[in-house]
Amino acid sequence: MPEPAHGAEADADAEPAPIPASELTPPTPEPHADQPRTARRRTVLLATGALVAVAAVVAGVLAAGGSGSADKKATAADGLPHTTVEVATSGCGSGWTHPQAGHQVFELHNTSSTAAEVYLTDAKTGAVYGEVEGLAPGTVRPLGVTLGNGSYAFKCLPDDADAVTGRTVRISGSKVRSGPAAVPITQQELIPPTLAYQKWIQARTVELAQKTDVLRTAVDRGDLAAARKAWLPAHLVYERMGAAYGTFGDSDGAINGTTAGLAGGVHDAGFTGFHRVEYGLWHGESASGLRGPADQLAQDVHALERSWPTERMDPADTGLRAHEILENTVQFELTGRTDYGSGTNLATARANLDGTRVLIGYLRPLLKKRDAGFAELGTWMDRAQHTLDGLDHSGKWTPLAQLTRPQREKVDADLGGLVERLADVAALTDVRRTA
Repeated sequence: MPEPAHGAEADADAEPAPIPASELTPPTPEPHADQPRTARRRTVLLATGALVAVAAVVAGVLAAGGSGSADKKATAADGLPHTTVEVATSGCGSGWTHPQAGHQVFELHNTSSTAAEVYLTDAKTGAVYGEVEGLAPGTVRPLGVTLGNGSYAFKCLPDDADAVTGRTVRISGSKVRSGPAAVPITQQELIPPTLAYQKWIQARTVELAQKTDVLRTAVDRGDLAAARKAWLPAHLVYERMGAAYGTFGDSDGAINGTTAGLAGGVHDAGFTGFHRVEYGLWHGESASGLRGPADQLAQDVHALERSWPTERMDPADTGLRAHEILENTVQFELTGRTDYGSGTNLATARANLDGTRVLIGYLRPLLKKRDAGFAELGTWMDRAQHTLDGLDHSGKWTPLAQLTRPQREKVDADLGGLVERLADVAALTDVRRTA
């Protein structure tokens, strides 16, 4: 993966650099047509396992959900120090009078008349150790963190009001190391990598149109063997473009939609695109029957190519997409829900991984300085790639149904673990209020 191009003037064909091997030392699934691709970050993070009502800044920061009055006797049973802290414009952080190091829980009590977000920050750098969002008036929610030596302050951000930073609290003389923290990212910081990625996508739309034309030509001349050979390369180009699906709008459904929600299933007139052609090619449909779907696919692809230069991706969603691509790979490709006969779900998964690498490359400068475990992400991507490549036999991919149980478990574990790690990217790149 070549060095990423940053800024609006980046070369359209430039691709971001791979994470160097020297940085790969571990530290001490866009939906398809049957699911919206526009889910916000807090929703996407639910897919990694537990219901997360509060987005943690990075793995290891505990931010428990729920509301209502905290039960002091019940929470004290966990053996951790508990401190009740006031959330209000007139007293943000009040109550933290005996600071101590170590793992502890702050019971955040909103005494104001409006909902608020609350951050526990590094008083010098503004890095966030933990956050609670949507804290309703009169409610209490716990925030667990590990603190070492340093200066800390709570920041209260009431709805429709300016942020208020509480007094600075200092901890010294401790041997405990603070838990992870990250400086909030701004939308301005996300604009250059987003623009560079948009240019990369523009080059891919040209490649997509070229390869789709090869597929259409093969169908037109009645050479279905050549069409089957041309189908996968064209489809994989599209699958590498996953972070842009939300901006594609209706084109995504037309080009890569499934039968989900279609009353007529594979025979429904609304079933179009790559999967419609795939179904026909691998289910004995004649060339004459496939000419219409193949031509429609090519028209839709060329329409996307023409329209893309005028489209604008939302920078605030860029990090979310980095997580979403492989989240949906696990949900749709590894379950076979998008297989219409070619048996190439694992090839699609590999293309999705390629697309994730590209986007992470563009975000790399922002992530590297915020995430102490960034190198581990490269290790996870390499692991997943190695596993998938082992199932590619000179371009003939092992169908899901033919995986042995150990192979299946390995694929699920490596892709699932990577998706969990990418959830940190989504959280780190979430644009937060700072004022």
